[in-house]
Amino acid sequence: MLVNAKEMLDKALAGHYAVPQFNINDLEWTKSVLLACEEMKSPVILGVSEGAGKYMTGFKTVAAMVREMDKSLGITVPVALHLDHGTYEGSYKCIEAGFTSIMFDGSHYEIDENVAKTTELVAAAHKAGLSIEAEVGSIGGEEDGVIGMGECADPEECKRIADLGVDFLAAGIGNIHGIYPENWQGLSFDTLAAIKEKIGAALPLVLHGGSGIPEDQIRKAISLGVSKINVNTELQLVFARATREYIEAGNDRKGKGYDPRKLLKPGADAIIEECKNKIRLFGSDNKA
Repeated sequence: MLVNAKEMLDKALAGHYAVPQFNINDLEWTKSVLLACEEMKSPVILGVSEGAGKYMTGFKTVAAMVREMDKSLGITVPVALHLDHGTYEGSYKCIEAGFTSIMFDGSHYEIDENVAKTTELVAAAHKAGLSIEAEVGSIGGEEDGVIGMGECADPEECKRIADLGVDFLAAGIGNIHGIYPENWQGLSFDTLAAIKEKIGAALPLVLHGGSGIPEDQIRKAISLGVSKINVNTELQLVFARATREYIEAGNDRKGKGYDPRKLLKPGADAIIEECKNKIRLFGSDNKA
């Protein structure tokens, strides 16, 4: 069932686990994520970047696909359809399209402009019954052409955004989109603790760039108030690896192995298994 993400993250914060956000890129991706979460009885947030939304022919197409798939698969766990790293304009498009949650990424603006735009979008999202995530501090790496250096967020700026009534907050603590480099210094837990002290205990925090962070750091982040962890790259990597192995083994030349339903199945199955691994790590299994 499609819901906004506020209640599931409030429960995660109270229960000391994290809800996974798995980004979706097409029909197979969405189906695999939903099946994995249903099997594990985990709440889930389906993240859609603006680039992925465009690839899938628009936010309205994505919303219609997710709603109908949720019904046809008989999904019983809470599912939020969430805009990931949304622009100001994209946020309004997703509200109109029928998403149940949005993220406005104003981290590249000066803080006063971030505050002004976030204030407006909080009101619009809540009026429509959506949850809203905001961001302070740059997440490293690249997301839809926006490049960040991984700067740690200023706890004072985090408080300014938190006080606007956002439902959950993404704050940069040295995390990176994509594959982490060998010289990565790790998460800044001092920054995370300082942010939590400023914003208070009641607001869930979000960890972007969840692919590739060592498990001990994931667990520590959850213990310090992170209640949502975003995963995309690792799903892409296991999908690519399984598809490559299928083709290199010559399976696409056996029978009708070139049929896309057969060709894509190993990758889709690999996504299911990786989702289940992350759900166990985040502790969200049997929390639906």
